[in-house]
Amino acid sequence: MRQTRADADAEAPGADAARDEAASARAASPADLLEALREIRATGHASLGAAIDAGKALRYLLAADLALARSAAGRGLAFAGLAVAAGGSAWLLLMAALVALLSRVGLSWLSAMLIAAGLSLVATALAGWRALRYFEYTRLQATRRQLARLGLGELADFMPPPDAPQPGREAAEALREAARKAPPKDPTGGDIVPP
Repeated sequence: MRQTRADADAEAPGADAARDEAASARAASPADLLEALREIRATGHASLGAAIDAGKALRYLLAADLALARSAAGRGLAFAGLAVAAGGSAWLLLMAALVALLSRVGLSWLSAMLIAAGLSLVATALAGWRALRYFEYTRLQATRRQLARLGLGELADFMPPPDAPQPGREAAEALREAARKAPPKDPTGGDIVPP
């Protein structure tokens, strides 16, 4: 004998509740889909905002690095000029004064001139050393480290990714230490200058 729908409903008292629940789930699905799409859109906006903020931070870093490089280049050139001026004027002035003084004390002209030349070379070496120290700041070290961590530039293969716990500065120092033994090479075989 065939069972009718009414008989089946009478036998299963919870069937109406299950049917109502399934119907409400089907009715709620479009709302859930819209809510999911809103969440995806909000996440996309947040990701875009984070990318814009990261771009602004990188722009500010590059601007600060360029300002530091510009200032360091000016100072480096000033000290280089000082080294040249000190070298030239020290040679002339010290040679004249010391040679005359040392000749009067009893040294030969050759010894007197060698002492004057030595003093001028020391002054030139000190000014040149200071100039080289300032030129170190023209290498845009912070910008190169950050670009390398983002996977850009010649150092990208040697620096940790952005989510690595090791700071970029430590990785750059490790790269500098390794470069003292054997400098890293780019794909064309040229030396890569560590930051």
